[in-house]
Amino acid sequence: MSEERILNGRYVVEELIGRGGMADVHLGVDQVLGRKVAIKLLRAEMARDPMVQARFRREAKAVAGLNHPNIVSVFDTGEEEQMVSGSTVQLPFIVMEYIRGRTLRDLVKAGDMTREKAIEYVLGTLEALGHSHSMGIVHRDIKPANIMVTERGNLKVMDFGIARALADSASTMTQTQTVVGTAQYLSPEQARGEAVDARTDLYSTGCLLYELFTGRPPFTGDSPVSVAYQHVGEHAPAPSTLVAELDPIFDDVVLKALAKDREDRYADAAAFALALKNARQGIALAPEQLTAPMPRSRTELQTQALAAALRLQPIDISQETQFAAAHAPGYETGHLDPVTGQAHWADVPLWEQDMAHERDEHRARSRRGWTWAISLFLVLALAVSGLFFYNWMKAEAERNAPVAVPSLTEATQAKAESMLTELQLVPRVEVVFDDEVESGLVVKTDPDATKEVRKGSVVRVMVSKGPESQVIPKDLSGQSEAGARQVLRDLGFEIGDVSRVDNPSIPTDWLVGTVPKLGEKVKVGTTIDLVLSTGMVEIPQLLTLTVEEATKVLDELDAGLRIETVEEENQAAEPGTIINQVPDRGLTSPQGGTVTVTVATEPENPTPSETTSPTTEDPEESESPSESESTPTTDPSPSETPTSPAK
Repeated sequence: MSEERILNGRYVVEELIGRGGMADVHLGVDQVLGRKVAIKLLRAEMARDPMVQARFRREAKAVAGLNHPNIVSVFDTGEEEQMVSGSTVQLPFIVMEYIRGRTLRDLVKAGDMTREKAIEYVLGTLEALGHSHSMGIVHRDIKPANIMVTERGNLKVMDFGIARALADSASTMTQTQTVVGTAQYLSPEQARGEAVDARTDLYSTGCLLYELFTGRPPFTGDSPVSVAYQHVGEHAPAPSTLVAELDPIFDDVVLKALAKDREDRYADAAAFALALKNARQGIALAPEQLTAPMPRSRTELQTQALAAALRLQPIDISQETQFAAAHAPGYETGHLDPVTGQAHWADVPLWEQDMAHERDEHRARSRRGWTWAISLFLVLALAVSGLFFYNWMKAEAERNAPVAVPSLTEATQAKAESMLTELQLVPRVEVVFDDEVESGLVVKTDPDATKEVRKGSVVRVMVSKGPESQVIPKDLSGQSEAGARQVLRDLGFEIGDVSRVDNPSIPTDWLVGTVPKLGEKVKVGTTIDLVLSTGMVEIPQLLTLTVEEATKVLDELDAGLRIETVEEENQAAEPGTIINQVPDRGLTSPQGGTVTVTVATEPENPTPSETTSPTTEDPEESESPSESESTPTTDPSPSETPTSPAK
């Protein structure tokens, strides 16, 4: 049996559940919290490449700062030493949320995708990207294989392995000049090696929506290079031309996301989501929002640009002068002045002089034409520059126009982020305790509501995570240990030591109580010790009781104890009373066990003393117990039977 592999003294590595380009994913168990996790381990053969290690660590850093229900959570990271080819290397690992479900790629291949599901999944992806972009992270590899739908129908965006901060988004290539990303979902700027931003993810999301609608990516080819070229220079066919049942209203929504120029795409994930929701309700994009078509042929565009460049190419005046001098009259006859380069017209025939003057006038007209053309070009350039500067100043004025912070009190976190994003403000979520506002709702903002700030400003959104102190529920008593642990963790408590006590009514290993006690109000984060039932019950005293009385006593314990009776003749005890019990008083028995009691019965052959009838004896004149015990008994004759004395 192989030795158990444990990382950081905490995470037990179990079976392999996934394999990627540079890492393996194992099912794991967190021994401290007692939950299943997914452990992403860099493969040993990749550990020697520092670039791979840097990418692996960047993934952990990128996702660790993101807290959104649609983004897979990272719990912990670390490194493990391992011997590879005789030397020790550090193998980094990431401990992530364990998710059971299927990727969108699997759902598309299985044919389990409908239009409504496609819209819901893309809206969930846009929510995750909106949060990621607000935190300054660009995913750069959105595709169906990186998005999972859990068994409960929740959506999770995974694999931030090539994610980049917006401040470092210019790095679209590796140091080996390899474009990062997947060809079928690559944006034009990624294919060209240009800087990326949030709109790059929106292009890839457009490719995702296209595939969910049609069952195929917008561009396909024999090689990644041919696919990348199509992303740069060709338009995808409208989705409704591939799927007749698809409403054409979705064509504009998808094709706007697939615009080659990022300025023609949606401004952010919220705008994309709004357009998709409107299309689902039958509201089309406005005409000014539609993407302008690209020239029909890239070759035609390049040819036109080259021709324009040739027409506007300046003339080298020195070359023109040399050409004119070389073809002037007298050049070949030896009449050219060697100093000035001009011909001596006095020695030239008149007809040749007339031809020279005509050539000079033609050149002069040509120069005037060029002068006018250049002047007109400069005027047009100044006009275009002035118009651009005017529009830029107008846009700057609009961008710098102050906006009022909306009132977000008791709004959900998602709604608050969406409202701020629509106002071109940057939400930054902070989680705080609050005794009055329900968990998950906004407590307040900083700056406060109605205060005016510049567009692009950061607005801190304080979201409640519930009261700082919570009451330990009284109804935890009698629940299973696992259920009690989950309830206490959900309330924000830590789980401490576990002890056990005897209890007659609570089953084995189920909760009897806690320390602090059930019903007490305790600060969130406090360690709660659990007191579990042993499943044993302490046996009470049953001697001298009747079987009926003993049964009643055991029933009051509510432990399911049963009585088994054994009769025994006994002349000293009162018949029908219990003279012995097993287990004895103070000992324990499992719940539902059996208590064997011995019940006294009258002897079948009584002794003479037992036949003596003392019923006629006056109680006041009868012998004391000590005296009767010391006096030997005899079998009296009928005449000796005492009679009741007269009082």
